[in-house]
Amino acid sequence: MCKFLSFLFMFKIKTFSFNPFQENTYLLVNEQNEGILIDSGCSNAQEEQELTSFITDNNIQLTLLLNTHAHIDHVLGYSFVNKTYNLTTRLHASEMEVFRAVKVYAPNYGFMYEEGPEPFDLLKDEEVIQFGEDELKVLFCPGHSPGSVVFYCEKQGFAISGDVLFYRSIGRTDLPGGDHGTLLRSIKNKLYTLPDDTVIFSGHGPQTTIGAEKVYNPFVNM
Repeated sequence: MCKFLSFLFMFKIKTFSFNPFQENTYLLVNEQNEGILIDSGCSNAQEEQELTSFITDNNIQLTLLLNTHAHIDHVLGYSFVNKTYNLTTRLHASEMEVFRAVKVYAPNYGFMYEEGPEPFDLLKDEEVIQFGEDELKVLFCPGHSPGSVVFYCEKQGFAISGDVLFYRSIGRTDLPGGDHGTLLRSIKNKLYTLPDDTVIFSGHGPQTTIGAEKVYNPFVNM
């Protein structure tokens, strides 16, 4: 039996918590049982097996790989997914230097990082990714990293926000390419303009809503 975290949407959404950073990797599955993987964070053989077993056991055809951004915790499993499913990730052009830097600093975190192929089909702001009868809109939301994006499904009222916005928190901005003011503007101008009932699936921690964060987020409320 297919066990997903959420049955609320036409896209069924499965959340995996991977690597020591407890990064959320999301698997979106449409009614044709085709899958989109967002932020491949699996970091060891056990996590790789968890991902592939779920995909195999539920007869999911994984056809697209996306990244909200390219910090190490969101790309640790990229090479594995590329080799296993022959998929090259898509990310924003402004994130390429962040992507290339991972191999340099990964040993500092104790990771044996295997670099995957460079993305070639780069995301653009306001681009609409058509996936069968479903759509994801790319929202360029820099600040946590130079090329952070959010994937927004208007029809089903949810967004995959990466490390831009969290439950009662926001992404850190002390890493290379981060900028606090830019992040706040991204949240206010791009995310806080979405309907209040939009469900936010963050890169770490539990889900939340735009309306709740407007009221209760101590870092950027309205």
